[in-house]
Order: sequence, then C-alpha cells, then structure tokens
Amino acid sequence: MKIYTRTGDAGETGLLDGRRVSKAEPRVDAYGEVDELNACLGLVLSAGIDSDLADMVVQIQRQLFSLGASLADPTSRAAGHAKASVGQADVERLEGWIDHLEAELEPLRRFILPGGSSAGAATHLARAVCRRAERRMAALGTEAVGAVVFAYVNRLSDLLFVLARAVNARAGVGQQEW
Repeated sequence: MKIYTRTGDAGETGLLDGRRVSKAEPRVDAYGEVDELNACLGLVLSAGIDSDLADMVVQIQRQLFSLGASLADPTSRAAGHAKASVGQADVERLEGWIDHLEAELEPLRRFILPGGSSAGAATHLARAVCRRAERRMAALGTEAVGAVVFAYVNRLSDLLFVLARAVNARAGVGQQEW
C-alpha cells in the first residue's frame, strides 16, 4: 500500500462511511485534534518517563486511535467494533489512575504554570491539546460524539494535568505557582 493516494489533493478526505468531505469539516477537525494529541503523547514518551507512567500513556494512545476511528465514522458503525470503542470502563480506568497519582503528590494550593522537565512540559502541552480536541468535539454535539466519549476526553485532560505533576515530582522538578 502506498502512503500517498492523491485523493486528498483537492482538500477533501474520506470518512469511514465512504463519504468525501472537506478537510475543514468539523468532524475531520475533531479527529485531527485527537491525532495531534496522540503525537504529543509520543513526545512525552520520547522525553523519558517512568515505565509505569509510560504504560499508561501507551494505553491512552491506543484508546485515542479508537476515539479517532469513532469520530471518523458518522454512522457509528466503528463504535460497535471492539477495537474502536470507548466505554465507561475506560473512563473509570482514567479516574483510577488519577486517584493513584494524586496520592503521591502534594495537594495543590494554587494554580501552577505549565513547564518543568522536558517530559512534564510535553505532558502539559498534551493536556492543552486534549482540551482543544474536547472543544472541537463539543462543536459536533453529544449526539454525534457520545456522552461517554465526552467524559473520557474530559477525564483524560484531568489525568494529563496530574500526570505532568507526577512526572515533574518524580524528576525532582518543582512547580511554578501562579
């Protein structure tokens, strides 16, 4: 299979239901943001984090591929495929990770500025991209995206904030308070 198809040369792309749409279509924009988030998480991994945190990030990356597939399918057929589904158990897994990581951190007293170690700063960037993806999905509406997917992305941004703090704490890098 060739990497280039030339089918997008006129500014269109194909959705999973076979329709051709503009690359500026809100659905395409939403799954593009999810793709960018996934790339940011690759940056987090390349910056070097503890193996338990890296395992979490890889699981999230796999889940984001599923989320992207569901966004690329306006008929929701992909959501019925086990590999492309995002469910309540996935939201609960994120909540468990948040609780686990927060237990090792000092309680927040103030807002903190994004930054710290390279891996911590990359994780803060991933959180901001996650919030942007969430806004793009909100533009599509709950009916088009699904309530569980919204909950997943909202919880994911919370996890990425806590993960950035944990990465920095484990690296011995302090947080700059605002």
